[in-house]
Amino acid sequence: MTIIVRTNELTKKYKGKEVVSNVNMTIKKGEIYGFLGPNGSGKTTMMKMLTNLVKPTHGEIEIFGEKLTQTSYEILKRIGGIIEFPVFYDRLTARENLELHCEYMGFYDHNAIDDAIDLVNLKHIDDKSVKDFSLGMKQRLGIARAIITKPELLILDEPINGLDPAGIRELRNLFKMLCKEYGITLLVSSHILGEIEQIADTIGVISDGKLVKEVSMSEIRELNTGYIELNVTDVKKAIYIIENNLRLVNYKVIGENGIRIYDQSASLSEVSKTLIINDVTIEEIYNKNDSLEDYFLSIVNGGGISA
Repeated sequence: MTIIVRTNELTKKYKGKEVVSNVNMTIKKGEIYGFLGPNGSGKTTMMKMLTNLVKPTHGEIEIFGEKLTQTSYEILKRIGGIIEFPVFYDRLTARENLELHCEYMGFYDHNAIDDAIDLVNLKHIDDKSVKDFSLGMKQRLGIARAIITKPELLILDEPINGLDPAGIRELRNLFKMLCKEYGITLLVSSHILGEIEQIADTIGVISDGKLVKEVSMSEIRELNTGYIELNVTDVKKAIYIIENNLRLVNYKVIGENGIRIYDQSASLSEVSKTLIINDVTIEEIYNKNDSLEDYFLSIVNGGGISA
């Protein structure tokens, strides 16, 4: 498979401190790469280096098979992006901002402006001044600007900030469509792990400036561990029954009232029946699978770093 982005020992220092440390990242053509990490972990700095907004202290970046340099203007024409918060000319309308963007990009397909406005659902307010836009509307306009030239690589830093659940769902479907129908490769960071779980093909986890894991979502799903989760009024008594009556040993106490049972031989009906017979009050019980959030937290916290 074609590699769109490859970094080699990519490092950035500020005032002698490494904020990105020896990162080796690989993004394949036509995939959605979900970039995850706690606040201050280095995600935005990485994205700034990939778009030439920040120069690395050490290491190399290859995009489309070419080394990124200070004069890589043709490479940058093939990339769209939002880094941090999108900035506009507030007194201009959404359409005027997009027209200006196309002008300095040397892109003169004005039908593309209508398409981009329609894709992000700003069709009926494109003649409104951006100063009157909400945060969510500005995010939509930023995405419209990023996709208007149909770039080969789309880099989006927290693109669903400020959006309501309906807006998040719309953009989730848009990202999938851009990848599938237009063949655009996406690098998307987000703190909403449930959303990344629904769209990403590959996950990169960065913590304290280091890329601690790069794994496909299919591998995560294969590793996904099913378990029984229950809340009871008397945890000590429930544990006694689980160990002595059910003969189960692979369990974990969660908080004051929660228990997770990981034994694959245990069935929900058998657990609930045995506890009830032995006078353990169950407030709730259900089967559950590890989510991307569980996986992410196990990696980050497992490394001794608080998320």
